[in-house]
Amino acid sequence: MRIKRVRAMGAESAANAVEAPDVEDVVDWLIAGAPGAPLSQDILMRLSEKLVECGLPIYRTAVFVTTLHPNVMGRGFYWHVGATEVQVGEAPYSVLDSEEYNSNPVARVVQSGEEVRRRLFDPDCELDFIMLAGLKEEGITDYLMQPLVFTDGQIHAGSYSTKQPGGFTEGQVAAINRIRAPLSRLAEVMALKRVTRNLLDAYLGHQSGEKVLAGKVKLGDGEDVHAVIWFCDLRGSTPLVDSMSRPDFLKLLNVYFDCMAGAILDGGGEELRFIGDAVLGIFPVDLDKATYTETCTKAVAAAKDAIARMALVNAARTASGDTELGYGIGLHLGDVMYGNMGTAERIEFSVIGAAANEAARIEGMTKILGTNFLVSEEVEKHLTEDWHSVGRHGLRGVGDEIELFIMPGETLPGDDSKSQAFG
Repeated sequence: MRIKRVRAMGAESAANAVEAPDVEDVVDWLIAGAPGAPLSQDILMRLSEKLVECGLPIYRTAVFVTTLHPNVMGRGFYWHVGATEVQVGEAPYSVLDSEEYNSNPVARVVQSGEEVRRRLFDPDCELDFIMLAGLKEEGITDYLMQPLVFTDGQIHAGSYSTKQPGGFTEGQVAAINRIRAPLSRLAEVMALKRVTRNLLDAYLGHQSGEKVLAGKVKLGDGEDVHAVIWFCDLRGSTPLVDSMSRPDFLKLLNVYFDCMAGAILDGGGEELRFIGDAVLGIFPVDLDKATYTETCTKAVAAAKDAIARMALVNAARTASGDTELGYGIGLHLGDVMYGNMGTAERIEFSVIGAAANEAARIEGMTKILGTNFLVSEEVEKHLTEDWHSVGRHGLRGVGDEIELFIMPGETLPGDDSKSQAFG
């Protein structure tokens, strides 16, 4: 352990000098981008361990960073002595109005930009934050939270706790202060990476976002993909628009999208586009990870999930005197080109190809046949259940007729029996 002599702030004599652990190697490591620690939680783990190795009596560290995400307000990273991994927590936007947040040092530091220090070993220490009493009971003697200021002026926070009798010495606090600036810069870099990934996931989807991050940004970049293509549409949207206020219709549309796109994402697929009130998604076939049967079954399970979600929505609408929402889902299996298309100034990551057009036409047949869900023969032949054929149909813009199927046990409107409907 290396120790260096530093003067207390404003001191003019060696008598006022205090000992501070030498953390220059830690500073250099942070400035270099924390080599060997690729993730934010890895950085906090190694940073904490390195500070302890330098002689800082740290028992607990934490970093709190807000983020730009549709559902997540911020993330917290927590380490303590003896931990084998850093705990990561996410806070929703609703926490901003909670007593738990507003009575926490994080809120004070973020809002004021000033540090919070409580010497808990002192019997007269003010326990003005709810969590301080718990820390004192745990044996914490000193708690220090500092602002981490990013280059754009945003303020985040990092905290340090010790169980050392008498708390941190001023020299130890000076060592912690020494790492604040490089830690802030590195935290900002990691936060910007996280924001970039969050926004790409939110606006492009996870798989498309990963491809863009991997450098697939040039117009025309793409690949041929064999996939189950999902196309669904909301029926009767024009009368709904005319009968509702804009905010109410947008709220309703988002409920519908949550049923459809939510089921795609939860089922392991990729939502590619919202086209008005339609949704285009894919379940890529990767034979290194799953068979055709497994991929088709996964897509069908997601469609059944969407149907169940819509049933709950429609039950609630019926109970409140509103009409049910009509919709159709079509699944097809085929080849599409998955990549960048558009103009040099405005690029979109999506799929094109005959199979995508056929999936849209199959969805259109749900209204004609009076059902909510159809799959093509290309999907059905990979399913293990006994799906029922509703015959071969010519689809607009498609050369050959395609045999379509409905779920086991389902009948079409007007049919008296399954044998009549599917014989």
